[in-house]
Amino acid sequence: MATLLLVADSESHRIPFQPGPSLRDILDTTDFRVRSGCRGIGACGLCRIRILAGEPGAPSAAEQALVHPEQLAEGVRLACQVRPRDDIRIEIINPASPSQWKNPPDGLFRPARARLTEDMKPAPADISHPTGLAVDLGTTHLCFSLCDLATGNVLANRWGRNPQQDFGADVVTRLAAASQSPVAAGEMKNLLLAAIGEALLDIAAREGVDQRHVARVTLVGNTGMLTLLGGRNSALLLQPAQWTRPIECAPLDSAAWLGRWDIHPHAEVTVVEPLAGFIGSDLLAGLVAIDFVSGTAPALFIDFGTNSETALWDGETLWVTASAGGPAFETGGSGAGTTAEAGAIIHVRCGTEADPYEFDILGDDHAKGLCGTGLVDLVACLRRQGRLSATGNFPDGASDYRFAAGGRHFTLTKRDVDQLQRAKAAVAAGVRALCRNAGVAVNKLQRVCVAGAFGRHLDVGNAQAIGLLPPVAPGIVELCGNTALAGCGEILLSRSAESAAAQLRTSARVINLAHQAEFEEIFLTNLYLRPMEQD
Repeated sequence: MATLLLVADSESHRIPFQPGPSLRDILDTTDFRVRSGCRGIGACGLCRIRILAGEPGAPSAAEQALVHPEQLAEGVRLACQVRPRDDIRIEIINPASPSQWKNPPDGLFRPARARLTEDMKPAPADISHPTGLAVDLGTTHLCFSLCDLATGNVLANRWGRNPQQDFGADVVTRLAAASQSPVAAGEMKNLLLAAIGEALLDIAAREGVDQRHVARVTLVGNTGMLTLLGGRNSALLLQPAQWTRPIECAPLDSAAWLGRWDIHPHAEVTVVEPLAGFIGSDLLAGLVAIDFVSGTAPALFIDFGTNSETALWDGETLWVTASAGGPAFETGGSGAGTTAEAGAIIHVRCGTEADPYEFDILGDDHAKGLCGTGLVDLVACLRRQGRLSATGNFPDGASDYRFAAGGRHFTLTKRDVDQLQRAKAAVAAGVRALCRNAGVAVNKLQRVCVAGAFGRHLDVGNAQAIGLLPPVAPGIVELCGNTALAGCGEILLSRSAESAAAQLRTSARVINLAHQAEFEEIFLTNLYLRPMEQD
């Protein structure tokens, strides 16, 4: 691991990176992007930085053509052409305008596979260089992949905050607001449509592609997000009787979206239908992306989030359910929490008495707070150090725990710990319910797949120590990243992927946790911060 020392805004920021990507790509995952307009191929000459220390390598042919020799001698380079191997110190000469749409950190997004060339959906013949947009509508984040419809290659990725959060951190709060006010429902729909357009514009401007050549858009998401986008049937999700039934989410006015996004006037828009209730098409897409039902069995799949979706494949039947994760997995609670973006504490390691913890901060060394995985690590450390009981209480009746990280002080509250306990207990109850219905012992699982931004950074040992993951051999746990977007990209490109998602939708068996006789008992048992109990 090397370090990029960035001088910006009269401050220095230490950004760790693995050698390989260009400076442009490294910066694009942070809040310090450099201007660009050519997809990083060295054609526009906009991404100018100055090397202050370190070895950037010899100037490329593009740099020699676009940067004056005197400037090259002064350390001026193109960020897209410099691929540092060791520590380097720079400043940005030509910063990009602030944008909430970022490139994802390395490894967060799984690349969509185009499957076999002969299996790809035909690209429109009347559009030069046709592209398609895959969209994953998450409760906290929106994620995008722009793909070449002729080759299947991913041209660009983006992710950013879901603007609907102003109406509530969890999807149920938003659904309630929509059911009570048609104005609120309309505003939430418009916020999503505008955000998709803004993200696409950011891709077009920075990557040098023409958004009017976008000929296909495919969207997946949890059921609540899809109903809010489509403007129909969101109230059904507030009725428990509907939780095991299909919910129609297809919009009635998607043709009007084309103009708002400024894409091809005859572009095809597909909203992949969810499975049932709170089990969305993001789960289906994720299962497609990792060939879940074609692999080892019994296998467990968990996509952690405010709405955590879980699937179990026993070799013959796909069992699925959903549980309310609340904000803990997405924001790390309220007191010390932040989303998994630049400045988020993603890992905490136990240290010494004098220096209790070591922290890994995403994309910067100036901490903004704990994201979900950082919260899991810190709680596991506190348990090992005796600073937190199995019931989630601090010693001597204290109401919080204070710590310093990345130049700031934070307070972990009892409420933050309680939110994590409730979230993990709900997921554990879902896992146990699926295993019992399938006749599978939890400790006999042969494969455990953890999806989503939360799963990408999860420390398996810490997660198992507090009961968030089943007590299986850590080597069989796969941290899969954003499988929903990868699967959406495959459905965008591939006939067989689209068919596979449709088949899963019709064959899966949905378990409603509210109808499980022992749900409350299992939930209460798993509130304790200890390894998950087995049957």
